[in-house]
Amino acid sequence: MNPTTLIWIALLPLLAAILAGLGGRWLGRTGAHLVTIAGVAASCALSFGVLRDVYFGGAQPFDGPVYTWLVSDGLRMQVGFLIDRLTVLMMVVVTFVSLCVHVYTIGYMRDDPGYTRFFSYISLFTFSMLMLVMSNNFMQLFFGWEAVGVVSYLLIGFWYTRPSAIFANLKAFLVNRIGDFGFVLGIAGIAYFTHSLDYRDAFAAAPHIAQAQLALGSTSANALTLICICLFIGAMGKSAQVPLHVWLPDSMEGPTPISALIHAATMVTAGIFMVSRMSPLFEYSEGALSFVLVVGATTAFFMGLLGVVNNDIKRVIAYSTLSQLGYMTVALGVSAYNAAMFHLMTHAFFKALLFLAAGSVIIGMHHEQDMRKMGGLARYMPVTAVTCWIGALALIGTPFFAGFYSKDAIIEAVGESHRWGATYAYWCVLCGVFVTALYTFRMIFMTFHGPERFREAAGHGHDHGAHAHDHGAAGPGETQHEPDVSHGGDHVPHESPWVVTLPLIALAIPSVVIGAMTVGSVLFGGYFGRSIFVLPANNVVGKVGEEFTGWLGAALHGFAAAPFWLALAGVLTAWVFFLWRPALADAAARRFGWLKNLLDHKYYFDWFNENVVAPLTRGLGIALWKGGDQVLIDGALVNGSAATVGWFGSVVRRVQSGYLYSYAFWMMIGLAVMLGWFLFRAQH
Repeated sequence: MNPTTLIWIALLPLLAAILAGLGGRWLGRTGAHLVTIAGVAASCALSFGVLRDVYFGGAQPFDGPVYTWLVSDGLRMQVGFLIDRLTVLMMVVVTFVSLCVHVYTIGYMRDDPGYTRFFSYISLFTFSMLMLVMSNNFMQLFFGWEAVGVVSYLLIGFWYTRPSAIFANLKAFLVNRIGDFGFVLGIAGIAYFTHSLDYRDAFAAAPHIAQAQLALGSTSANALTLICICLFIGAMGKSAQVPLHVWLPDSMEGPTPISALIHAATMVTAGIFMVSRMSPLFEYSEGALSFVLVVGATTAFFMGLLGVVNNDIKRVIAYSTLSQLGYMTVALGVSAYNAAMFHLMTHAFFKALLFLAAGSVIIGMHHEQDMRKMGGLARYMPVTAVTCWIGALALIGTPFFAGFYSKDAIIEAVGESHRWGATYAYWCVLCGVFVTALYTFRMIFMTFHGPERFREAAGHGHDHGAHAHDHGAAGPGETQHEPDVSHGGDHVPHESPWVVTLPLIALAIPSVVIGAMTVGSVLFGGYFGRSIFVLPANNVVGKVGEEFTGWLGAALHGFAAAPFWLALAGVLTAWVFFLWRPALADAAARRFGWLKNLLDHKYYFDWFNENVVAPLTRGLGIALWKGGDQVLIDGALVNGSAATVGWFGSVVRRVQSGYLYSYAFWMMIGLAVMLGWFLFRAQH
């Protein structure tokens, strides 16, 4: 495997981002999107070439340094690549979805004054994710980890004159700093025990670390369990697991293309990939895996419920992302790493499809996002409607669609596990199937079917503060334009241009077929080989594989399984409550007002953070500033030491008077003291 090819795969999106960002004024809008699309397309083509070599050509995995940055006390900090089947899967998914998003952006952002800046950012985002997944050491992993965080901060707050966007990107930044603190501690623990930052050394030392204990005050904890939990806390931030999930719904303040990129193939999948890559560490810690399992199960079920009451089309899909990330995390917790990665791959296609379809709806509705002001759009936007239906069917796990093969495998794997927390997790993911179908088809029915509520909404005008519109801020030297949010009689919904619908079709195809095409090899056929490590006693996927005989057998098996009937019940419930008898939904909301209030307030996580955590943090900061900085450091240590030296100098100055008799007097005093001391010692 040629290292030069690997370098170009990572660097081409970076070079394109630099050209579009620094040379956008000279390249112009067309030049900016051409150079970034060309860079990502070339990276995607090369990634498929590497997949061909690794999987079909039998090429050996590449694991080696590319550039040594620093050597300190024997600890090597370097840029290096580990290209195996796990890495190649991520490379192909990241670059393909990113390419679709780049093309889609031409149509979606065509009227935005920050056009070239946006293309620069999303290309830089792709580079950051590639550096993360291609790394062979913790230093480069952390570089990519932080880089996707920085670029997501820029993209979520892309329209930076909107206060809501600035609040959202600061929230994402701060929540991820909490997770990253744990991540750094985990990496420090690895370096402490192995004196290395290379994956190879860490994995080889895992059985030894599993026997070590770390002192925690008066008690101790298993070293590997503590390290793995710290690493997973980092994943909780990036992959938005409870309670570090609160930033993800607010990331919808960014433009829709970046919502698709963040939620489908880049930032939020980084945590799932990282834990899968660290499977040789996690496999030796039952405690850490149970922690992962319970957190993922809680996220999968309870975050899905929030999608049932939300009316913003993008936020409904965002809560779906939270729930599906929970499914992947549950799979990690039962050692079904290949099932987690399989669901990551299928989810990337249909979730990107759903987000881009939502963006197409927003374009057709002239930047309206409230589903209560939609309805009947299938007549006006047939391509968007059909592709969105495909994404929805894949999401709920309909047999023969991509999501079925990956989601059902996770549920079956959890059912086979005997790990602590597996029973709780099984009921969460099983009930989550009904919830997923309910909020997904609530969105489908409210958006594309039923009465055309947008006409009534146009007649009553719009509350511009009710929700965030997908346009707004201008960059330096850019002119800000007001978005067109009217869609009265002269502004009926319309189908999006081909640069928007073409990526929808490109993503709809794998959303249907990729599961059936790859389930045999990726999930049960040993595709990952040695890139994922599972102890024989923990191999629940092997047990599940006995019930799946090919893609057709798996689909037919699905018709008889509980998840299919729960999904069907969810679809029927959505049809009854939101299409056939909408009054029933209002009656249910009144009857269970306490539950709706709880869900509307998102379990009060935001309230708790803003009214408890934030004031306590500010109070602690003020106490450290006033008491620690001003009183102790400035007052006692700095100014106090200076005052002490000044006082002592003033005393000594009196001794140094310049008079001979004064010096003779002090000499006599000194001799008397010395004589007294000697006499005292002589007597004792």
